[in-house]
Amino acid sequence: MNDTLKKFKSSRFFGVAVLVILTVLFWVIFRFLSPANFGSKKLLGDYLQTSIQYAVGGCGLYFIVVMGLFDFSIGANIVLSSLVGVLLSRTMGYTGLIGGCLLCGALIGAFNGFFYSKLRIPSMIVTVGLMLILESVANYVVGLDGSGFPGKLTDNGILAFNHAPWNYIVAAAAFLLMVFLLRFTRIGTYCNAIGSNEFVAKNMGINVEKYKFIGFVLLHFFVGIMALLTVSYGKGMLAVTGMTSMDRNFKPLMGTFFGIAFKRYGCPVTAIVLGEFIITMIFNGLVALNVPTTINDFVTGAVLLAIVTLTNRGRKGSVVK
Repeated sequence: MNDTLKKFKSSRFFGVAVLVILTVLFWVIFRFLSPANFGSKKLLGDYLQTSIQYAVGGCGLYFIVVMGLFDFSIGANIVLSSLVGVLLSRTMGYTGLIGGCLLCGALIGAFNGFFYSKLRIPSMIVTVGLMLILESVANYVVGLDGSGFPGKLTDNGILAFNHAPWNYIVAAAAFLLMVFLLRFTRIGTYCNAIGSNEFVAKNMGINVEKYKFIGFVLLHFFVGIMALLTVSYGKGMLAVTGMTSMDRNFKPLMGTFFGIAFKRYGCPVTAIVLGEFIITMIFNGLVALNVPTTINDFVTGAVLLAIVTLTNRGRKGSVVK
């Protein structure tokens, strides 16, 4: 009986069940506290449409965070890729919008991965510098838009990703791609191996630098998809300076934390998707209660830390990296 219980508690079903219970629990709490302003069918649809954008970015972040790396240029990439997509959409329609966002995102990932591998300094330092460069380039791209509405999607004929079902289809395709890469390719296996023990991974013959580079490319390809959904949902994007884009880094990262915490149950993608939905519900629930923004951020962060801590406790004697 004890063996069966232990097996169940380490299974994918248990991990998904915990996530579903947490989702329902937070919905019930905020629905009870603010029945008029939280949790209706329409509002849940709005929460979902917002959270899937962050979940796509969280899936991309997983590839480098699981290896112990981080990238501060994600927000700057979202801004730049969105603006490139909008600019190209003026003459190429959907082809320009989709291609601009995805190709720009992937190219930035290759650029970041190349600089990280060549400079051989911590990823945080490299990507902070690259964030400033990308913000400057984004402002240059805005100057190229002679439409009179720089950064704005003014053509209603290319707003399919602004609403269901196409935004869900794009997000679902990204999630399925993530599942495929993690379960059926060397990329997922090797990224997890490098994160577990880089020295052992090298001794096994894994080209660590190669897969770190691939991790950055995949991260920013997913960020390109996130940019497509974000610029479509908001019908435009503003260029920013002075590291302001950094604020866009952290909500995708929250979902990645859920993915890392629930990796032990074999359901990181499900954890990222539901984790982002939980975080979005908490944020909107506190807004419905008229909680000040500073307190909202504090509570959201505290709840996230509590959930990750409770679901990711190591065994006695284990080393925490």
